Amino acid sequence: MRRHGKYLLCLLAALSAAFSARAQQPTANVLDWKAPATLSTYLIQQMHAQYAPRAAELERAAQSAAGAVVYRDSVRARFRQVLGPLPTRTPLRAQVTGKLAREGFRIEKVIYESTPNHHVTANLYVPAGKGRKPGVLLFCGHEQESKATVSYQKTAILLAQHGFVVFVIDPISQGERLQLTDAAGKPLTRGGTTEHTLLNAGAALVGTTTPAEQYWDNKRGLDYLLTRAEVDTSRLGCLGNSGGATQTAYFMALEPRMKAAALCSYVAAGEHNLEITGPADGCVMLPGAGRARLDLADWPIMFAPKPLLILAGRYDFVDYTQIQAATTETRGIYAALGKAEQVDLFTYDDGHGISQPKREAAVAWFRRWLYGDSNPVHESSLTASTEKELRCTSTGQVNTAFKKEETLASQHVAAAQNLAKQRGAAPGAEWLKRVAAATADDDAASPKRMSISVVDIMERDGIAWQKVILRAENEPPLPLLLALPAGSEPSKVLLWLPDAGKAAALDSARRLQAYLRQGTAVVLADLRGLGETTDPAAFNDPKYYNREYRNAMLALHTGRPLLAQRMNDIAQLRMFVRNTEHLDAAPLEIRASGRAALPALLTAVLVPAITKVTVEQLLPSFQQLLEQPATKDAYSQVLPGVLRYWDVPEVRQALGARLLLK
Repeated sequence: MRRHGKYLLCLLAALSAAFSARAQQPTANVLDWKAPATLSTYLIQQMHAQYAPRAAELERAAQSAAGAVVYRDSVRARFRQVLGPLPTRTPLRAQVTGKLAREGFRIEKVIYESTPNHHVTANLYVPAGKGRKPGVLLFCGHEQESKATVSYQKTAILLAQHGFVVFVIDPISQGERLQLTDAAGKPLTRGGTTEHTLLNAGAALVGTTTPAEQYWDNKRGLDYLLTRAEVDTSRLGCLGNSGGATQTAYFMALEPRMKAAALCSYVAAGEHNLEITGPADGCVMLPGAGRARLDLADWPIMFAPKPLLILAGRYDFVDYTQIQAATTETRGIYAALGKAEQVDLFTYDDGHGISQPKREAAVAWFRRWLYGDSNPVHESSLTASTEKELRCTSTGQVNTAFKKEETLASQHVAAAQNLAKQRGAAPGAEWLKRVAAATADDDAASPKRMSISVVDIMERDGIAWQKVILRAENEPPLPLLLALPAGSEPSKVLLWLPDAGKAAALDSARRLQAYLRQGTAVVLADLRGLGETTDPAAFNDPKYYNREYRNAMLALHTGRPLLAQRMNDIAQLRMFVRNTEHLDAAPLEIRASGRAALPALLTAVLVPAITKVTVEQLLPSFQQLLEQPATKDAYSQVLPGVLRYWDVPEVRQALGARLLLK
C-alpha cells in the first residue's frame, strides 16, 4: 500500500501543473458516471451473488423425493431463523361481542388477545346446519377496511355457503387494529403500510420482525378457531390475497395443522421482484432473507406436498412471469414428492385482487381437498355488510376500546427496557466485544486490496482539492476530495463525513481555510448512499418515511445493514490516510453528521487511535426511535437485534473526552 502514497503524490503534482494551464468549473462530483445508481446497483449485484447457488440447489433437490425433503426442510429452517423469536402462549381471553344473522350463515364478532392486552379483531362466518365443518383462515391484504373489504367478505360468504367455517382476521395497522394513533384513535401516520414499515424497524431493533408478530396473531387465531365446536380440526386451510397472501405463505410454511392453502396475487419479496420493483412494505420484508437464499417459491415449497392453489391476474402489477416461474419451481418439488397434481396455477385475465373467478376457483379447491368434491363452484349475487356492522369493538379501534391496550410500539419499548437491564455493566472490554458483534459486516471483515485513482483537481474559494476515487475489492467506489495545507507536513488529518455530502461541506469555506491554516489536511468524503451517490427520490416512496428506503431495505435483505456498510467505508478511508505519504503519521480526527454520525462514533469506539470525533445530528438513542416510531429515516440506522448489545448513550459514554457533540 505504501507505493499508492508515492503514486498519489506524483500524480497530484502532475495534475497541479495541468490545472494552472487550464480553467476548471468547480464541482464537487468525482465519479464520472451516473453516480446515484451506484449503491442500488451494487446492492442488487450483491443480492444476485447471494442467490446464485440457489438454482443448482433447487435443481438437485427436484431429482429425488429425498432431495426434495432435504431442500424443503432446509428452507423452512432458514425461514424460521430470519423470522425471529415468537412469544409464549398466554390466555386468549376470547369474547364474542355480537352476531349478525344472514341467510344460510351467521357472522360472529370476535376479539382475542394474541399476547396480554394486545387485542385482535376478527369475524367468524359460521354456516347453518349441524355437524363439524372444515375451518379456513382468511388473511386480508392491505386494504384499510381489512375484514370489511367487499372482496374478502364475498370470499368468506362463498366459503360459508359451501360448508366452511371462515375466520377473517384484521392484521395489525388495518381495520380496527391501528397501532399508532392519538388518544381519539386517529392515525398518526399515512396508512397501514406505513405503520407496518415503521413497526418493522422497531421490531428489528429488539431482535424480531413485524412478519413474526403478524404470524403470531394468526397462529393464535387458529388456536381460537380450534376451540369452536363447529370446526373439524382435522380439515383446516388458509388463503389470502396480496399482503394477505404473504401472510398465508408465511403461515402455511410453519403451521403443520394446515391441510390446504391458496395464494392470490402473491407478493412476498423475491430476488427478481426486488430488482424490478424494489422493497415492499415492512410486513413483507425480512432482514437477512437474501443471505438465507429465500426466494419467492420457497414458501410454497415449504408447504409441499400439501394441496396448494396459486391464483394470478395476468395483468396484475405483481409480475406474472415471476408467478409462473415460482409455480414451476414449486411444481418441481411437488413432482419429486410424487404429488404433482396437488399444486396448480389458476390465471384470469384481470389485475390485482381476488375477483369472482378467483374466489370460485379457491372455494372449488378447498371443496376438492377438504370435502373430496370436484364439482365447480359458481358465485351468485352476494350482499356485503357495512364496515360498521362488522365492527367488533365499541369504538371502532382497539386503542380506544381497551384502556390497557398494548400496541406493538409499546411492546417494543418494553422489550428494549428489558434488554437494557440484561445488558448490565458499563462499557468495558466485554462491552466492546458486543459493539463489534452487533456491527460486524462479515462480507467486509477480511482485508481487501484497494486502488487509488486521482482523477482531477479543482480550485474552490482559494483551496486546491484533489479528486480521488477509492476502489476496494467487492465494494462500491468511494469519492473523496483531499486538500493539503501549504508548505508543511500536516499536523493532523480531518476526515469530514457530511450527511448532505461533500458538496455541502464545501460551502463552509472559512472553516475549511481555518483548518488548512492550522496545518490540518482535510478529507471530504461521501459514504455510500450519501452525497453524489444519493438514491433518487423517485425510487423511494414517501409513504415509507425514509429517503433511502430502497437501499436501506436491500441492505438489510442481504444481511449487511447500511450502518455497518458505512463503517466499512470509514475503514477504507482510514486505510487511504494511513497509506498515503505525509498523511500516515498525523493524528486522525473525524467530523460527521446525520446518517454518517453513528458509523463514525462506532468506528472511533473500536479504533482508539482516532483522537477526536465531532458529530452533529446524532441519533440520541435507539430507545427514542421506539418511543417515537414515526421518526423518519430510521432504517438508515437499523441494526437487527442491536439493543441486545448496546444503545447509543453507551457508545457516547465509551468515547468520553474524545467525543464532541455539536
